Amino acid sequence: MTVSPLSAAIWIPALMALVIALLPSRWVRSIQALAILGGGASLFISIQLFATYFQQNMSKFQEVHSVPWLTDLGIQYKVGIDGLSLSMILLTGLVSWAALWMSISIDKRQKEFFVLTLLAITGVYGVFASIDLFFFVIFYELASIPMYFLVGIWGSDKPGSGRPIYKEQAATKLLIYLQLGGGLVLLGILALYFATGAHTFDFQELQKVTLSETHQKVLFVLFFVGFGIEAGLVPLHTWLPEGHSSAPTPLSMLLAGVLLKMGGYGILRFGLQLTPLGAAAFFPALAALGGINVLYGGLCALRQSDVKVMIAYSSVGHMGMFFLGIGCFTASQPYAMYGLLGAQFQLFSHGVITAMLFAVAGAVYGQTHTRDLRGWGGLAAKMPVFTFFYVLAAMGSLGLPGLTGFWAEFMVLFGTWGCITPLAVAAVPGLLLTTMFLLRSVQYGFFGPLSPDHLHVRDAAWWEAVPLITLAMAALFFGCMPILLTTPAVSVLSTLLPRALP
Repeated sequence: MTVSPLSAAIWIPALMALVIALLPSRWVRSIQALAILGGGASLFISIQLFATYFQQNMSKFQEVHSVPWLTDLGIQYKVGIDGLSLSMILLTGLVSWAALWMSISIDKRQKEFFVLTLLAITGVYGVFASIDLFFFVIFYELASIPMYFLVGIWGSDKPGSGRPIYKEQAATKLLIYLQLGGGLVLLGILALYFATGAHTFDFQELQKVTLSETHQKVLFVLFFVGFGIEAGLVPLHTWLPEGHSSAPTPLSMLLAGVLLKMGGYGILRFGLQLTPLGAAAFFPALAALGGINVLYGGLCALRQSDVKVMIAYSSVGHMGMFFLGIGCFTASQPYAMYGLLGAQFQLFSHGVITAMLFAVAGAVYGQTHTRDLRGWGGLAAKMPVFTFFYVLAAMGSLGLPGLTGFWAEFMVLFGTWGCITPLAVAAVPGLLLTTMFLLRSVQYGFFGPLSPDHLHVRDAAWWEAVPLITLAMAALFFGCMPILLTTPAVSVLSTLLPRALP
């Protein structure tokens, strides 16, 4: 049986996890090399797929690969890519490969760490590629459950200023929230399975079935809340800062870079594609929730001195821009399209930029042994490479032109202004808050007099520079050529609006 490139990208990390599980634990270098090789192979395939399809009409699934499984229940292994998933597959490759490089710093139980991380990466690839909704749930669980062990075993406690956070509690809370979200999504999938009468989990077949507006409203609420938990929707976001605060650096990169995107992708895929009338019924509440996220995330981040907690709250604010964008769902062209494109673009942009922020923050913490920005100070003198990439990521996060963050925010605000002008105005203070806390972190952490406690610190090693360069190149490349990401997405998003308009 021929294995498609997409299936290869999904399962190569799992295959490497199996090989690593069979190796002796003392073979640390071999384990690290195999993990990075597996992540690199999947990244290469994802780049190849993107280069093949980014100029094509991606309204239909490509690279479809199906294998019958439980045919009596309508379950099959079926994967493919379209305009929504193409950029997410590429994002998964970039962030996971970068996270695996940063995992070289893990100094205990490396074998178990890489096995769990590679399994989680397989799950993320599978979520973005699944056409069969049953396997979507399987991959979702495969991506989520290893996070509990990765935080609980390799995480760290935060006993310092503010409310103490302990890794075991953070891991438990993260798992409970993610499983709650997954449970709501599963409930919605089962309701969809029986309500349609089609008795299939095939997304392409379910799209052809027309449900009543009442059914769609109920299903949309289940999907939106379930995926909203994963996407950091206020007030269901509280697992996010605690999980990030305790997680090891590579896991923080995966959590912010791709786990949050699973939630946003699920809302686009399930909420907007399968239940468009349900989504339209809750307009403009979706945009209002986005405005709340932007302001709340910015205010919380502004008062943080712990750099990882600050970045985590900035993720809440940035995902608010995603919710603002999808709030344009039922408006007339061209504003609705800009809002939706901005939301889709924000998923990719935030994933790359925030992974870079967490990579630098974690590397600096590993040497200074503090995450308190007030305890860093003047590190640019000793860490010019780390400083460059942190400043670059901060500029991208606050929306500097030439980086991906600018286009995401511009398209969302442009679309929101044309749809719900007051909410666009209300979101602007949130952007100003983002600028304030990011520039403050740059000043406190890297400039000013060097603290005597940090005279021993070193700059980035070559294996730390590799992932930072990878993420920075993606932020710059797509920041200068945003059309490469928007072209495949337009082909899918343009089919949604007519279904939602009365």
